[in-house]
Amino acid sequence: MTLMLVGADYLRGIEKNLQSLGIDNVYHMNGRNVKEQRKVKIPTTVGCVVVFTDFVNHLTAANIKKMAKAQNLPVIFSKRSWCALQEKLADFRLQA
Repeated sequence: MTLMLVGADYLRGIEKNLQSLGIDNVYHMNGRNVKEQRKVKIPTTVGCVVVFTDFVNHLTAANIKKMAKAQNLPVIFSKRSWCALQEKLADFRLQA
């Protein structure tokens, strides 16, 4: 599975932990630069989009959600902590 992570300047150990769950590729957009947000496109290989809510503004979150919905991709909103993200991913996998 491939994820797109939106928010946070640095992912720290999150990328490593995602690999241990079998997530092969991670695309990352920090979400700070407004010009970057307008140009961003979700790659076609992405299976799910994760938005770190404590690092993006409402407009960015809404734009990402709109783009993901247009591509029929699920969106997970989480804080940027491994515990919070792991819990959200577990809920996502149970629903899928």
